[in-house]
Amino acid sequence: MAGRRTRAGAAPILVAASSYVLNCALGTAVATRVIDTRRFRWVHHVLYVCTCASTAAAVVLAVSRGHDRRPALALAPAAVPLAVIPYAGTRGRRHPLVALAAAPFYIAAVVCALRPRDRK
Repeated sequence: MAGRRTRAGAAPILVAASSYVLNCALGTAVATRVIDTRRFRWVHHVLYVCTCASTAAAVVLAVSRGHDRRPALALAPAAVPLAVIPYAGTRGRRHPLVALAAAPFYIAAVVCALRPRDRK
């Protein structure tokens, strides 16, 4: 496609962002009682672990492979809210607010990863 340019280094960032979006979507569906996960509550926890692991892998891969480091630098601060989430409790507003605090970093990383490197 002529107008669309993606870079090879964008894949790990997109995987991490997709995992984050899926986890937030599941959490929102459970909080609004659209989905009842009492029998399989572990799915949200597994998605959280996948989000943390894919985020860490995306940052490490982007830095170590020598690709453009801007997406990794944009995504790295998302580790702070991801680390705080288990301690934020699941009742009340704190848990979703801490989880959403990572969203700007994922958005910035995806934008940086998909933006062409050379801007002439």
